[in-house]
Parts: sequence; structure tokens; C-alpha cells
Amino acid sequence: MPDIQNTGLQHRLSAEGADPLILAGINDSNLQALTRVSGAGVVLRGEHLVLSGSVDEVERAAPVARHMIDLARAGEAFGVDDVERFTEQVAAQPQGALSRLAETGRVVVPGPKRVIVAKSEGQRRYLQAIEQNDIVVGIGPAGTGKTYLAVAMAVDALLKKRVKRIILARPAVEAGENLGFLPGDLREKVDPYLRPLYDALEDMLPGERVERALESRQIEIAPLAYMRGRTLHDAFVILDEAQNATNLQMKMFLTRLGLNSKAVVTGDTTQIDLPRREDSGLIQIESVLKGIDGIAFVYLQPTDVIRHRLVREIVRAYAAASGNEAEDAEGR
Repeated sequence: MPDIQNTGLQHRLSAEGADPLILAGINDSNLQALTRVSGAGVVLRGEHLVLSGSVDEVERAAPVARHMIDLARAGEAFGVDDVERFTEQVAAQPQGALSRLAETGRVVVPGPKRVIVAKSEGQRRYLQAIEQNDIVVGIGPAGTGKTYLAVAMAVDALLKKRVKRIILARPAVEAGENLGFLPGDLREKVDPYLRPLYDALEDMLPGERVERALESRQIEIAPLAYMRGRTLHDAFVILDEAQNATNLQMKMFLTRLGLNSKAVVTGDTTQIDLPRREDSGLIQIESVLKGIDGIAFVYLQPTDVIRHRLVREIVRAYAAASGNEAEDAEGR
């Protein structure tokens, strides 16, 4: 790390109230990452983050450093990959990209992660669309937070009494495996398909709260087929892995929506497990429902992937190999 006494311009940012371990990272890994991508020296001294270097280097590092401090104050963990992504976002949109994330890209929940924060511009637009529309379709590759953020918004709506219940559904479609050969009764067979929804809930609510809500059916997690014939009033409804819902199932799901209800449909059109791609209801609604007031489509890109840095590279590599790279670049 550069010696800040010999690098020209110095800029001090107040880090008062920020968790120093979250801010600096393990063995100062976050600060070292910011130094690597910006060229500026970055040192945490007491309650100040000191940036040093040329004017260009400090200006490149400052907005990312401010966002890191905001996240550390909120108790939202981040890592080296996040620092690199924040820097990319500032380079792509210098005017307030990260400040928009701080202002409109956060959900407060009572669980271990008290604040769920959008970590990309695409995620911010996704949260905003859910806030402003009754039906939102989120389409994007694995790791972009489609399901996680939708569950966070559902929990927020439930706790603020905007809705009376949360309903989470998934198609139980086999990805190269045979459901019938799994051991156990029907629930034990379908639970593995629904586990990601349980995981997201348990990350946001205390475990006993989740159990009580499941027992009282305030929160319901079920295969998509169980939605048939129901009308869902006062509910926040999420259809996850919607690329594996057929056209008829998609229509059935969307027409369950009752009074004072909101629906979020999430999926990845590159991971369809149906026998025929054209049978996917997620692909059909892109053309059928676009332009209807109150229905929003949000397309998340590989740059919105929040998992390990290599996941983004893997997504890009598969997109290039399948000829979808140009399609991704156009944002569909």
C-alpha cells in the first residue's frame, strides 16, 4: 500500500459509525482492492478513510470509498468482488450511480442481515420496479439476486402490513433428474426444489419467526401446481424459476392475483429445463404482456451478478458460446 506521506493529494472521508472490519475487510482486503482498481492509496486511520494520490486517482476512488463507508455503517457486508463492481459502475455511470443505490436500493428487515442493499444499478432498478408496479418480471442470469431481492421486498411488505401473507411458488421441473425416484412422501420430494426460497427467508427473519409464519400460513411455499383454482388477495406472490413454467401455468399463475396483491416473476431464459424451449411461459410473456400499464420487465445482466467474480465470467462465457452476447448487450 502506498505511503500516504509521499503521494501528493490527500482526501479524508469520515468513517464515523462504520464497522471497521466490514469497511476494511479481512487483512484490509477491501482497502487493497480499492487501491488496486483506482491507483489511490487507501488507509483507514481511526474514524477517517484517507485517500491519497493524483487528482484522477483520488477522484476515481472517492465515490467508491463513500459507498463502502455507507454500507459499513448499515452493517451490510461486502468483499473484494463488490469493490471491483462498484468501481466498474462508477466508470460506466460517473454521475451518481452509487448514490442512487444508497438512496433507493435498500430494504430493512429484522433478521441477521438488517439491511438488504442493491449492489448494482440493475438491482436498484429491480427494487424500484417492484415498489412501483403490481407485476414485475425479473429476467437475468444466476447470481443477480432476482429471488433474494424479491423475497426481501415481500418480507418488507408483510412487516409493514401492506399485505397479509407471502406466497412463494416454484415449478417442480426436473433438471435431468427423476422426481419420482426421490425418497419420501410428496412434500419430501418437492422440498428440495423449494429450498432456495426457505434459505432466503431464513436469511431475513429469525428462524422461529419463519416457523410460526409457515405454520399459520402467513408465509406459504408451494409448487406452482398448487396455485390452480385459488384467488390470492392481500398477498405478495413470487414465482421463482419461471423459465420452467409452461405457457398455461404462467397464465394460470398471473390470473390468481386478487385485490391488493403484488406479483414478482423471476427466471433465467438461458436455463430452461422444459423439453421444448418454446413451451416456456417466461419467454411468451415477454411478447404478450409488454406495454401493459402496471407490469414492468427488468433485465439483469452479467454485470449484476453478486456471487464470486468468476460467476460473472462464467455467465459471459456461456452467453458468448450460445450467441446471446449481442442480445445481452442490447438489454433485450
